[in-house]
Amino acid sequence: MQPALLSALRLRLTLLYLLVGLVLVAAVGGSAYGMLRFYFDATTDLALRHELARQLRLGNLPVPADIAAADLLWSSDPPIARTTRDEEHDERHGGGTLLDRELAAIYVLALDARGQVITIPGGTPPPVVPDQAAVSAARRNGSDIRTIRLPTGLPIRLLTYRVDQPGGPAFLQLGRLIVDQDRILRDMVVGLLVLGAVSTVVLTGASWLLAGRSIRPAREAWERQIAFIASAGHELRAPLTLLRATAEVALRELPDHEAEQRGLWTDVIRDCDHLARLVEDLLLLSRLDAGRLPLAPAPTPLAPLFTDLARQVGRLADERAIRLIVEPSDAVVLADVERLRQVLLILLDNALRHTPAGGEIRLAARPHDGLVGLTVADTGEGIPPEHLPRVFDRFYVVDRARRRGGSGLGLSIARSLVEAQRGTIAIASQPGRGTRVEITLPRASRTGVR
Repeated sequence: MQPALLSALRLRLTLLYLLVGLVLVAAVGGSAYGMLRFYFDATTDLALRHELARQLRLGNLPVPADIAAADLLWSSDPPIARTTRDEEHDERHGGGTLLDRELAAIYVLALDARGQVITIPGGTPPPVVPDQAAVSAARRNGSDIRTIRLPTGLPIRLLTYRVDQPGGPAFLQLGRLIVDQDRILRDMVVGLLVLGAVSTVVLTGASWLLAGRSIRPAREAWERQIAFIASAGHELRAPLTLLRATAEVALRELPDHEAEQRGLWTDVIRDCDHLARLVEDLLLLSRLDAGRLPLAPAPTPLAPLFTDLARQVGRLADERAIRLIVEPSDAVVLADVERLRQVLLILLDNALRHTPAGGEIRLAARPHDGLVGLTVADTGEGIPPEHLPRVFDRFYVVDRARRRGGSGLGLSIARSLVEAQRGTIAIASQPGRGTRVEITLPRASRTGVR
């Protein structure tokens, strides 16, 4: 796990904590809004049904069971604390319970079968025009309750009831202005939005701090691991150098006829070289992880670099009967030439180890859109699809039975070196048909970045 991955993990944890916090805030705020809205609607609907029951009784019409139940519920509400003036008002008007005074805000329209207001000669004109959509719904279903807005924008809670008795109105439409409720709900929405904005700021800071504390053990463990690798690498260098020197001296002093002993000392030297390369790789990765690897990006022509690689790798390819094709290129990339050489050598070495005799390896470069794509393609054994997502992981080997001396660090080092130079690396492969690795680096001129 690299520091960049730890930073990305902290960001993801921050977003996760923030999301959970905002969901909780939204759930609490939404629940409060929904409960208040439900209370307003239920209270208003109860008042409308109570008034509907009163109107039906005044017209000597039967009161349906649901309307009667609502009327009974209204009448059974406990009385609120009232002043003497309230009590006198109740005595004059037949008593009063909770919300009785709100009945004055309810209007009643008697409608004919066409949904038109039944007017009385010389009477007061109706306060509003009947809502025909509610009438149509009541005609189909027997009753309808909804919230509408007048052309002036005022909200009204509307109850429309179909009267199935001859000799009277076909519909009763009762409405009540809910301006106060609407204003309270709007103010609550504004308050919830302000609360959400403040909560977002507070939760973002708290989530960032909490995520930092959550990954602190991982960061400390990573730093200790880097320090251990660096210390162990430096400590291993000296004994490995001494061991190799001792093996070389012993090999030189052995007579030629001691073939078995010479073979054993040769193996010791080879293993020392392998361990030395592994130590260097670990030290390189530790410096990359700690951001302490010095890099000197500069305009780097690919032509001379490709020529050196062709000469250096060409001999090994010839020994293994593999055809190495290096396509000429006049592209210039912005990169550290030595580290770029190291990356290409890793890729070419992998291609050589996994391409059988008679195969082909191709090194090429193609400029495009301010970038340069460098590709190393071979016709070797390829990589199974299930292994491709992990080939850049450290110490990951596709087939340990045929690892051929690899440590599983080469591609990981290549990716780290490429990314440290603001580049990308990708791999594609088909089993039995070969592998293609592409590096993308910024394009440059010979005097600067293009």
